[in-house]
Amino acid sequence: MSNTVFIHPSAVIDEGCSIGEGTKIWHFSHIMPGSVIGENCNIGQNVVVSPDVILGDNVKVQNNVSIYTGVICDDDVFIGPSAVFTNVINPRSAVNRRSEYAQTKIGKGATIGANATIVCGNDIGEYAFIGAGAVVTKSVAPFSLVVGNPSKHVGWMSRYGHRLYFDHKSEAVCPESGERYQLENNLVIAL
Repeated sequence: MSNTVFIHPSAVIDEGCSIGEGTKIWHFSHIMPGSVIGENCNIGQNVVVSPDVILGDNVKVQNNVSIYTGVICDDDVFIGPSAVFTNVINPRSAVNRRSEYAQTKIGKGATIGANATIVCGNDIGEYAFIGAGAVVTKSVAPFSLVVGNPSKHVGWMSRYGHRLYFDHKSEAVCPESGERYQLENNLVIAL
């Protein structure tokens, strides 16, 4: 760990984890052994990063988030306050299922809204947007906007986080960046 890492005195950092330069870890958070946190990440208050979790560069984790073993986040992921990831499909207190942890991959630039729950084994595509309070029970396509419980696809989002509206040619433009997108076979492609 370099001296450019900020760790609040109340945070618990276990031996055997890796924390990239420029990362900040705030009050009462716990980073467990074997976890890897990239450069320039921000880990909010009361966050748990379980063993062997991987967070890419520039990942923002807001307060009260639990990221359990099996989660891998690519660069530039945003995880909203009180979001939760699971790692076992059928947990029971009296049954040890540590050998059954399912992997969940969160693609580059994706957003997980406040209080969302991501059921394990369901990948989130790059730049997807999971609405606040959504319960994700199946994989989410890149650029997809999903909301509700269980979550349902309701539209498409740009890399800048704006809703995309496709014209008769199946083309859309992000109102902030001007980037163009094409909808083909129910998948969005950035042009």
